[in-house]
Amino acid sequence: MYADLHGYDRRAPVTYERVLEGFLRTLGAPADVLHADGEQMAGAFRSRLAGRRLLIVLDNAAGAAQVRPLLPATPGCLVIVTSRHRLPGLSIREGARRITLDVLDQDGSVALLRSVISGYRDGDDPVHVAELAFLCARLPLALRIAGERATRRPLTHLGELIRELRDESGRWEVLSADDDQESEAVRSVFMWSYRALPSDAARLFRLLGLAPGPDVSDAAAAALAGIDVRTARRLLDVLAAAHMAEQTASDRFRLHDLLRAYAADRARLEETPQGREDALRRVLIWYLHTADAVQARIAPQEPRVELVPADGGPPTPAFTDEAQAMRWYAAERDNLVAAVRAAASGGSDRIAWQLAVVLRAVYMTTNPFQDWLATSRTGLEAARRDGDRRAEAELEESLGMAYAQSQSLAAAAEHYGAALTLRRALKDTLGEALTLNGLGLLELRRRNLAQAREAFENSMGLFAARNDGFWESRVAVNLAQVDMELGHPERALGPLRRGIEVFRTYRDRRAEGNGLRLLAAAELESGDADTALAHAEQAVAIATEIHSTAAEAYWLMALGDAQRATGRLTGALASYRRAAALQEPLGDRARQAAAWDGLGQALLQLGRAREAVDCHRRSASVYRDLRQTWETAQTLTHLAAALDAADSRQEAADARAEALDLLTAFTDPRALRLRDEITRR
Repeated sequence: MYADLHGYDRRAPVTYERVLEGFLRTLGAPADVLHADGEQMAGAFRSRLAGRRLLIVLDNAAGAAQVRPLLPATPGCLVIVTSRHRLPGLSIREGARRITLDVLDQDGSVALLRSVISGYRDGDDPVHVAELAFLCARLPLALRIAGERATRRPLTHLGELIRELRDESGRWEVLSADDDQESEAVRSVFMWSYRALPSDAARLFRLLGLAPGPDVSDAAAAALAGIDVRTARRLLDVLAAAHMAEQTASDRFRLHDLLRAYAADRARLEETPQGREDALRRVLIWYLHTADAVQARIAPQEPRVELVPADGGPPTPAFTDEAQAMRWYAAERDNLVAAVRAAASGGSDRIAWQLAVVLRAVYMTTNPFQDWLATSRTGLEAARRDGDRRAEAELEESLGMAYAQSQSLAAAAEHYGAALTLRRALKDTLGEALTLNGLGLLELRRRNLAQAREAFENSMGLFAARNDGFWESRVAVNLAQVDMELGHPERALGPLRRGIEVFRTYRDRRAEGNGLRLLAAAELESGDADTALAHAEQAVAIATEIHSTAAEAYWLMALGDAQRATGRLTGALASYRRAAALQEPLGDRARQAAAWDGLGQALLQLGRAREAVDCHRRSASVYRDLRQTWETAQTLTHLAAALDAADSRQEAADARAEALDLLTAFTDPRALRLRDEITRR
């Protein structure tokens, strides 16, 4: 496994958490591990390496602290760390063996040069080739660039090229106060090659030193330079041919960190402060508008931000579907986080907070909690500096959502409360209604049903006063869930049916599918299993149609419940198993636990009690970890039934006793009925 730590890149440092996420994904870790905090990820990484024999290459490390969490604790693995520093801490504390690598020897340097110029300059005098290698300080990057420069002028005598390089060395020494001979040599080669570039390619090169992230697409480069994408691609190809940039994908390029630093130096020396500011602003605005196009595709009914104007530049892509929009996000993920940070540090606070708000729509569906929290915190600080209290409220709410979805419910309540206070102080009724809806969902998750009902009712009243039929129906559907949790499914049927019709009117297939899922659950609890089955099948069909794995994974559980109730047990097994498998990469452990619980109930109906016990134990373990008391109690009652069937009477009694103890925290009718049932058993 390989990771470039970008240890010497001033603009794009890589955190060890980000590296761990990539390594764990490669090792097949479930998404809940990928979204954990750094310490938990490091522990999971070490556990997954146990018994394996892996070579891990950590390239370009800045210091021991960046490396230490990435080291395995198993003797079967080897780690190679490369750095320009000696990293004594790794030798002292971790027992690392230091190998000091010198530059290439003379023979190796000449061989590398020969490999680059072979077929172009085979008749060059070996003495001149050796001299060119010496001027490049025998450094591979400098040798490749110099060799490429020589191949592009095959009719020019190598001695003349060497004189040019010596002249550039003299110029660089005047500009630089660095006493490092190797550093001087490589920068001399950079300058020599840079001055040979066409003026438009040279301009793009130096502007690439200002890009906020670790790489750029051709469209981002176009925005940076204020040119069209076709021209940007042509110039990027020129830079790649000169080894001044590296192509990493069909439309993506990056600079070696030494070249990146040199490009930034050239921009500082050759571009005006206003020119540098304008270039960075253009690319930041391009990221902002393109991320907004992603939001428009994946969450069209979410409120939109009035964006900082684009002022021309390359057109924002019109994504044809949600999958295409999400592919763009995946490719630009690190750059988007860096863009928020660069906007905030560069004085573009409005762009910083707007980008953080726009990204929330993506983060809500993919749960990259580290990115979500980092951009929201940076955006919140930028909004405060910008004096925009509405933006401040948006970012407080975004943090509330992030903490709620990562099961940090106390922190979520704090940020939702702050958002609600701001909304009311601003008399922002739309924002207040949205925050109340989010707060209601949080209280529903915490099973504070009275508080959830109050929040939803207040939210729905505000939307009704605004004559906002879509959001009033969305909240009514959420309120229907409270009735279902209170044990009154018949009260939920009407609001759910009306909500589904509204969602169809607005052509919001995701909302329609979720409404059908809830309607199926309400019908099932009301005793109408056949109708519930039909509606659950419709919901899953919509999930497939909109290519939403998250929706399919969740809505399959409603289908499994309906299949189980109508005696279609083989189908139920398949639905629950697929739901659990789909949840694995999505990272919602609670929903995966629910799938295992449903699977256990279906297995018990088939007379496979021991398999059912295993499923329920697995589910209960996850719910305990998440401190979801109500769900743990429900699963324990199902576990007790399976243990009874498996003739494990004492274990069944213990499970019921634990469930009964947990249920003392709840006083709603459904909880009281469950307590009575357990007591009778």
